[in-house]
Amino acid sequence: MGKIILTGDRPTGRLHVGHYVGSLRNRVILQNSGKFEKLFFMIADAQALTDNFDNPGKVRENIMQVALDYMACGLDPRKCHMFIQSVVCELTELTFYYMNLVTLARLERNPTVKAEIQQKNFETSIPVGFFTYPISQAADITAFRATTVPAGEDQMPMLEQCREIVHKFNSVYGETLTEPEIMLPQNAACLRLPGIDGKAKMSKSIGNCIYLSDSEKEVHDKIFSMFTDPGHLKASDPGKIEGNTVFTYLDAFAVPEDFAKFNSPYPNLDEMKAHYQRGGLGDVAVKKFLNEVMQQILSPIRTRRQQYEQDIPFVIDVLKKGTEKAYDKAAKTLEKVRRAMKLNHFEAGLKLQSK
Repeated sequence: MGKIILTGDRPTGRLHVGHYVGSLRNRVILQNSGKFEKLFFMIADAQALTDNFDNPGKVRENIMQVALDYMACGLDPRKCHMFIQSVVCELTELTFYYMNLVTLARLERNPTVKAEIQQKNFETSIPVGFFTYPISQAADITAFRATTVPAGEDQMPMLEQCREIVHKFNSVYGETLTEPEIMLPQNAACLRLPGIDGKAKMSKSIGNCIYLSDSEKEVHDKIFSMFTDPGHLKASDPGKIEGNTVFTYLDAFAVPEDFAKFNSPYPNLDEMKAHYQRGGLGDVAVKKFLNEVMQQILSPIRTRRQQYEQDIPFVIDVLKKGTEKAYDKAAKTLEKVRRAMKLNHFEAGLKLQSK
């Protein structure tokens, strides 16, 4: 069996630059590499309902936003399948079966779930669907027999949980499911991009994001409002790099060629950092350079998005065809799972056991 990719995003809002450096940029590279037999990119609307159950309109509206962001970044329907999670009902059935393989205590130990429960202020009023969504993610991954899951660092506990489910299922029912591997961004700064306010994570709900669809002015204004070193009051003051959001973004987005391209007085980022640390380099100059770097990345994405916005029927057709391909793949996996679990009763032939 060839290599297969599965990854996706929750349609709770437009995608931001954290999604881009964390996974989207790499997805396009992998799509064009020719090394993968199939690539499935999921718009996880069912998962989005776990903490938006009372606002289904929000989820529906953002399905198209995510699809537009996908295609604007360069995902090509001729090379990959973009699909809507809830339409593939096999995923729900797989989730139900996998629930028998995971203990409540194991779910409670998942650090990603714990962090998101705290962030969303669920406390003791945790929806069961939200609490068990690592199991749902395992169903998503295994349904497509994914070998590779491009994702951010925060998804590592989810992949570990999925691998445990695969091990448990295969040990009980025989070799049926494929064990996936996570593919993290190679650039450490891309593992979890902070928000522009310096918070640990860029989050749509907090509103500290630069969106892929933001206008040139919006990107500029957000960059110039970024958190830097609070002790760096004057350009002559020595500055700190650690925890300085502007330099974290430069680590994630800038490439060596940018320094000559934008007429920087520095040959590379290390030289810029060194000057900032010893004093004599102001925050405005650094932010100006970051703005130039990010605008060149986001400008073509904006342009492509505007073009696709003019042909929504085409985008809908892409989702329909991608979902049909996803349905076919998941149905074949579910058939194998049912057979392994001896749930193919009429196929196998029901018999009355003699006493």
